[in-house]
Amino acid sequence: MSVVLLGGAAAYVVIAGHRGDAPAAAAAVVDAGPGDRVLFRSTAASGYGRVGTVARGSEGGARRLSDLDCVRVYAAAGRGICLRPDGPLATYQLTVLDSSLRVEETYPVVGVPNRARVSPSGNVLAWTIFVTGDSYNGGRFSTRAGMIDFATGETVDSLELFSVIGAEKTVDINFWGVTFVDDQHFYATMSTGGKRYLISGDIGAQTVRTVAENVECPSLSPSGDRIAFKEAIGGDPAKGWRLTVLDLTTMRRTHLAESRSVDDQAAWYGNDTIMYAVRRGARDSDVWAVPADGSGTPHLLIPDAESPAALWN
Repeated sequence: MSVVLLGGAAAYVVIAGHRGDAPAAAAAVVDAGPGDRVLFRSTAASGYGRVGTVARGSEGGARRLSDLDCVRVYAAAGRGICLRPDGPLATYQLTVLDSSLRVEETYPVVGVPNRARVSPSGNVLAWTIFVTGDSYNGGRFSTRAGMIDFATGETVDSLELFSVIGAEKTVDINFWGVTFVDDQHFYATMSTGGKRYLISGDIGAQTVRTVAENVECPSLSPSGDRIAFKEAIGGDPAKGWRLTVLDLTTMRRTHLAESRSVDDQAAWYGNDTIMYAVRRGARDSDVWAVPADGSGTPHLLIPDAESPAALWN
């Protein structure tokens, strides 16, 4: 296992132009602890891949970028997760961060990083990776999702080890896109027998239960009563995804005003707004926002960015 210690939390401030070519300014500390900021991964040409923050309400303005490079990043309650390359080879590691983005621990990850989340308490970290080599999948990508609890030291190497209630557990089962209720309960996507489900999970009981079909990459609202997710159009991912919100009480689905195909695990900007990344190419993306009730129109929130997390939630 490779352990890399970052010296301090030195950063530079960039005025957020859409092409990311603004000059660097004075050094500053990047604070990933609770507060009125959005954490994100920069896709600007200057500081590509760096983790930074912008002030709530001024997301298009000055940004603070750390020296930390990540493929995916997320934070809650003063603890962060960073999935990043591990040296010059095509290997990756999970990096545990403190509130100043200093590295606390690292773990090897076998696969290509895809999703990352932290429980509201900051105790439990979850990740999703792409892997190859599963015999049932003909050499194409499959997914693995796991967790680690820093309060108890317990790990879940793969959700595939859990018992499934409500669907047949077939050989092609996959899990991805974890979102937490608390340190013991979560939602995620499960694919089995050619169908994709929203599942609710119990870590202590080692079980998952199906909730609804055609729900991918769920994101639980701060109030805990709604799930934002990407819904395959016509049930076929080849047709793209529609950003949607599911009311967990009524099970009513609301299509949001974003009409573009959104291939991302959305995040909540408070209880009323969804934020998500929209790609402009292989390396370029922006974070957009749209009301969670289906009204309004999408608007650009953070240019040249992806992987957002609202640090006040």
